[in-house]
Amino acid sequence: MPGTRVEVRSRFEGSWARGFEIVEVMEQNGGAAFRVRRRSDGSVLPALFADGDVREERGKNDMWWI
Repeated sequence: MPGTRVEVRSRFEGSWARGFEIVEVMEQNGGAAFRVRRRSDGSVLPALFADGDVREERGKNDMWWI
């Protein structure tokens, strides 16, 4: 849903980066694809992210090992 705060998976390291929000949800190759905006400067990233590369932003106190 547009406006939802999310984390995206880095394509270089595979780690999760926070500070993004969904701008647009579309269908691509039978699945969901997301266009995201960086909240720090409002820039919309040029790449689309697949469903498995976007997750709802977790709280700062979440335990990473669970």
